[in-house]
This record gives sequence, C-alpha cells and structure tokens, in this order.
Amino acid sequence: MPRKAYTVFPDIPEETRVELASYHPLLQRLLHYRGVSTGVLAEKFLNPDFDLDLHDPFLLPDMEKAVSRILSAIRNGEKVLIYSDYDADGIPGGVIMREFFEKIGHTNIHNYIPHRHDEGYGLHLEAVESFKEEGVNLIITVDCGIADSSQVARAMELGMDVIITDHHEPGEVIPKAFAIIDPKLLDSQYPESILCGSGVAFKLIQAILLKDRFGMKEGHEKWFLDLVGIATLSDMVPLVGENRALGHYGLKVIQKSPRPGLQKIWKKLGVDQRLVTEDDIGFSLAPRINAASRMGHPHDAFKLLKTYDHSEADEAAIQLEKVNDERKGAVAALVKDIRKHIKERETLGALPDVLVLGNPEWKPSLLGLAANSILDDFSKPIFLWGRNGDSVLKGSCRSEGITDVMELMQATEGAFTQFGGHTMAGGFAVNHENIHTLEDKLNLAYKSLSKDTHDQTVFLDGELQVADVTWDTYRHIEKLAPFGVGNPKPVFRIMNAPVLEVKLFGKEKNHVEVSFDRQGKPLKAISFFSKPDQFTIEPKPGLTVNVIGTLEKSNFRSFPELRLRIVDIM
Repeated sequence: MPRKAYTVFPDIPEETRVELASYHPLLQRLLHYRGVSTGVLAEKFLNPDFDLDLHDPFLLPDMEKAVSRILSAIRNGEKVLIYSDYDADGIPGGVIMREFFEKIGHTNIHNYIPHRHDEGYGLHLEAVESFKEEGVNLIITVDCGIADSSQVARAMELGMDVIITDHHEPGEVIPKAFAIIDPKLLDSQYPESILCGSGVAFKLIQAILLKDRFGMKEGHEKWFLDLVGIATLSDMVPLVGENRALGHYGLKVIQKSPRPGLQKIWKKLGVDQRLVTEDDIGFSLAPRINAASRMGHPHDAFKLLKTYDHSEADEAAIQLEKVNDERKGAVAALVKDIRKHIKERETLGALPDVLVLGNPEWKPSLLGLAANSILDDFSKPIFLWGRNGDSVLKGSCRSEGITDVMELMQATEGAFTQFGGHTMAGGFAVNHENIHTLEDKLNLAYKSLSKDTHDQTVFLDGELQVADVTWDTYRHIEKLAPFGVGNPKPVFRIMNAPVLEVKLFGKEKNHVEVSFDRQGKPLKAISFFSKPDQFTIEPKPGLTVNVIGTLEKSNFRSFPELRLRIVDIM
C-alpha cells in the first residue's frame, strides 16, 4: 500500500529573511517556498500589474499574420465562424470572441461548439464541411485545433482560411492552417508558455486592438477579463506571471461583472458576487459550465455567459442548475454501478493495485467525475472507460493521491492510442483489442515503477497551534491569492487540536465537519466527500489530534467565517 508522509519545510535561508525583512515572518516563509525570495520578486508577486505583467501579444507565433487576415475579413464583411471547445475554458473563450466582433461592429459572426459525446474534442470533419455550405470564409478556433491536421486541411481545401488559437501541446504533425497562435509551438518567443485557451483568445483581441480600436474606448477590453478569469481559474494553468495577473484582475471584474447570467447564477448558489473567490469559480461555476457539455447541452452555458437579457439569463441559470442536477444523478447512478462491479470482484479475491473498469454503455464525459467519487472508497489508481458517439473507447483515470498516472500510462507501452493529463488525473483512448488486457498491463507497469513513485512526501508550509488560527494569520495568507496550480494554498500542521464534535453534513451526509477547541471557542474544520474513518486517525470527541489543513474564509450567506479545510488528521 502506498504511503503518505508529511514533513514541514525547513527554515528559510538567512539571505531570504534579509531580502524579505519588510514582510511578516509567515509571509516570508510562504513566499520563499513559492520561489519568491527577493524584495523585487515579492513586490511583483503580491501586487499584480495589468500593464506590466501582460506581454506583447505580437510575440506569439503568427499573430501578425492572424491579425492581418481578421482585419481583412472585417473590412470585407466576411462570414467568421468561432469554433470553441465545450469546457469552462473554451466556452468563455467563444463568448469573448463573439462579443468582441459584435462590439467592433462585425455582425457576420457565428459560433459552433461541438457535442462532447457525438463529436468529441476538436474540429469535426462533418461540421467543417457544413460551414462551407453556410458560406463561412474564416474559421477561428478557441482552445482547440492544434491536433486537427486533416480537418484543417479540408477546410483550407474548401476555401476557408483557418486561424488556430490553442494552448495545447502540438503533436508531430502541425496543421497547415493560415495561422497558428499557440505559445507551446517550438518557435514561440512568447514569455508565458502556459496560457489557457481563453487567455490566448484574449491576446488575439489585444493584438487586433493595437492595430485598430474600431472606436472601442481605451481599456474597454478589460471587461472581457471576467470570462478570461473564469477560464484561467478553471483550467489548471500555473497561477504565476501573466496568469496570476489574469486571475487577479479576472476576479476583480467577476466581482462587479454586469453579466446578468453571472449575477443570476451567483444568487442561486448563495454567493455574494462582491466576494467571489477562486474556490467559487473552481468548485461551483466551472462544474456547472462543464456539466452542460457533459450532458449534451453546451449552449446552455454559452447562453448564460453571453446574454444581456435578464429574463433569458434567469432562464439560462435555471436550465444550467437543472442540467447540473441531471449530471449529479447520472454520475450517482454510474458510481453505484461501478461500486457494484468492484464489490463483485472483491468477492473473488483481492483487488489489483490499479483498478480498470469499463462498459460500452458508460459515457466517457462522466467518467472523470465518477472516478473522483470512487476514490473515496478505494485508495488505488482507477481507470474507467466507456464508448463515445463515434464508437471510440475513451476513459478517464485518477490517482489515489500518490501515484503519478501520467508516468504510469507512459510506462504502459503500446496500451493506449492516446493519453494525456497530469500527475493526478488524465484521459485516454484505447482500441478494442487492447481493452481486455489493459488492467494487466497497467499493473505490470505499476510494479515496475520505483518505490519512490508510490511513496509520497507531502511538504507542509509550517506548523501552527490551534490558537494561531486567527484572522490576523489568515490576512497574511490571503495576500498570496488567487491560489491554484503553481501557487497552492498553504498547508499547515495544526498541532494539539482537541476534538469537540464530529458530524456529517450535506443532503447525502457525505461531508465531514469537525469542531476543535480553540481557547474555549469552537474552530470549525470541514472536508467534502469524506468520512471520518478515511483520515489517518479517526477524529472522536475527547481526542487531541494534529490536523493537516489549510485556512480558508467562508462567505456562505455573506457571513464571513474562518475555518480549516482538512487534508488529513494524524
């Protein structure tokens, strides 16, 4: 069984302490272990500056060429088609591009979002051919296209120019598009290689406006940052450098966004728009945008973000909640089915180190969510597969928190036709011949990985006493926000915490709340989708424990509360 150990980062070097002497000792420590060890870097990190932190868009590959082609399309009134991905990055990006063209007076503009199950990710050949019949002259992709050589070739053959805006890794074959704007291209000179898809689309808009503002007021494009912020904070890009600025200013615009759809959805979620955080984006809004595509209704999310009609926005928010509830029901039924299969296998003997389960009837779009739920019960890497509308076997995998699933898939030579992702989660495609041996191959690869791959040391930002969990402490921590990939929430060991009460909450009683005694006053700590016995030590009233967790501010019903988010209890 893999092991997880916790250790506190050592004291920071004296030279860092001197460099950061003007900051609180806790903030010095947090900055140092995020790679910020000088006063200049600290000032830049703690005070994002839109004008200084955003780079020249013309440093991106093919930007000059793309802008020239778009300006020509605008002058000649050509029909432009925005083809965007169906997730919480692509959909906001599609809205941004549509709004931009409308604001500068080009109304011959249309959007296309592929059906996740029937068409899948990227450009779809039948859709491309239909665009020609509809009189499209120029296709601009958002958050896709870099992997679609044959589809791009067909579009160009039919007389439609294609401008790709994407942020994914290019493959061995680069599409022969009119222009490709992707910071990950080998010849890219752009300083920030990991923008989200909507971020790349925003850079295209910036570049166009540098050539011609079309009467748009200086700085008006900053109102698009609510959508750029949603995408940036949803899409697992490192929140440092330019992304940090986009996330920081994106949140500011989100908090005062005039979009009726956002106003309606925050109200339904019980979130005060003025206090929206990156957690509200990542855990509440983004899942609802993604639910729309998972359930085959991506235009519901598009409409929510695009409309400025209040009654239409209200209708869109209601519909999105309905779709999200349907998604929850579908995932719950799927999880129940998966658990049944696992229990049946358990009766036949011990489960393998890596679990693989699948069914041609399972929708690939729901499998990542199902895998997340299954991990609550089984501390093993899990691979789930289903069949999409093109009869391709596709799936999602999740790490139990220790195994690197990307390394695992790379070590399973020849098993997958496609795979990608990151340490904790990934997606894959597999042919029908290999699906029957996939579990055996993954388990052989698992055993071949080094012991260090399976054992994980989690480094903690520091140790606190229960009495240190105060608003003063939190105010130093929140200066680092927004948190995410590349800038994780600080995790502490909270020492000698006396347990007062343990209870489950939520409609399905699937979340844990533990109250600790903090100098005679209760300190609340929560863990979503958890059970008390899943921690290293099960918390019980009367026990004194050490809590591994983060400090967070809850604004539920606009009432600020300082609490802990539990990672583990020791």
